[in-house]
Amino acid sequence: MTRDVPEHPDWLWSSPEPKRSYDVVIVGGGGHGLATAYYLAKNHGITDVAVLERGWLAGGNMARNTTIIRSNYLWDESAGIYEHALKLWEGLEDDLGYPILFSQRGVLNLAHSLQDVRDSVRRVHANRLNGVDAEWLTPEEVKEVCPIVNVSPDVRYPVLGATYQPRAGIAKHDYVAWGFARAAAAMGVHLIENCEVTGVEVADGRVQAVQTTRGRIAAGTVALSAAGHSSVVAATAGVELPVQTHPLQALVSELLEPVHPTVVMSNAVHVYVSQAHKGELVMGAGIDPYNSYRQRGAFHIIERQMSAALELFPIFARAHVLRTWAGIVDVTPDASPVVGTTPVDGLLVNCGWGTGGFKATPGVGWCYAHTIAHGEPHPLNAPFSLERFTTGALVDEHGAAAVAH
Repeated sequence: MTRDVPEHPDWLWSSPEPKRSYDVVIVGGGGHGLATAYYLAKNHGITDVAVLERGWLAGGNMARNTTIIRSNYLWDESAGIYEHALKLWEGLEDDLGYPILFSQRGVLNLAHSLQDVRDSVRRVHANRLNGVDAEWLTPEEVKEVCPIVNVSPDVRYPVLGATYQPRAGIAKHDYVAWGFARAAAAMGVHLIENCEVTGVEVADGRVQAVQTTRGRIAAGTVALSAAGHSSVVAATAGVELPVQTHPLQALVSELLEPVHPTVVMSNAVHVYVSQAHKGELVMGAGIDPYNSYRQRGAFHIIERQMSAALELFPIFARAHVLRTWAGIVDVTPDASPVVGTTPVDGLLVNCGWGTGGFKATPGVGWCYAHTIAHGEPHPLNAPFSLERFTTGALVDEHGAAAVAH
């Protein structure tokens, strides 16, 4: 379904003054917070909701990610929630009545060693068992899908094959956020910008309110959805989250003619490359090793990223970098998210998505809204409880999180 390019977001929702109390307060106005508010209203009829954002809506990681959408994760638990998200992505434009430029151009994950090949073939079989579309391609078949990839055997990391998910792709991140915000606001949700949460009030083990730069706001439920800053806010309620934050490099090139038909990722050389709708190349790399909330990365990471990209794509040797930035990656010990309740009654948390938050947006919004509405997790987010770090029931996705994805 083709739609016109959207108007400026100022036309899409109002900016109300915050009320003194709400049934649900969502902390974080990024993609996850907005999607949660939308599904609370649509699926559960809960509209006395405020989404509080310290800056402008979708101005954090939602504006700083690289928009890859896929569901070909190894473990059943991860594949379940990401595949649910991908199915929602496939109908999201019609659901929201708003363009999101979802382009199912496929994702290639390259293998450069015999161990890469073994791990990749294993993941293809696991995906198929979970009903996720997945294929193993030979180097020649990789070249058919993406003719500009260098599959020569005479390079440092020769391409020995790749996994391929045809239904994967990219979307326009700000359009996604605006679509969720517009739809949620139309159902009565309050979207409150420039409203930083400075503390969570707790009495007798239950959440009471949030303190903000625009005053105290009472809440029946407080749902954190602020990526790495969720741990900062949770700490004010006495809850310690097992989350560390790192900068994640990304950059775009000048505008080029359409030459790159898919998304190509490589864990071995730590780069991935796609071409956005306007024509710029979008590239990501591995995370910086140090902890930081800075939205600017280190030059040596960019240098390695460029070296890797040029080995895979010699055709881009003369392309110019237009701008670079870093997102804030919130990582848990098992590289899987935390979505569910906390020891404080009425305080919920959604964080720890690492480099996979954007692709999960509609899926986690759906499941988080269910958890808020029913006081217990949806079956798809039940494995991602905070308790798993004491029970040992981890969902170890370090292999998937080795490179930005």
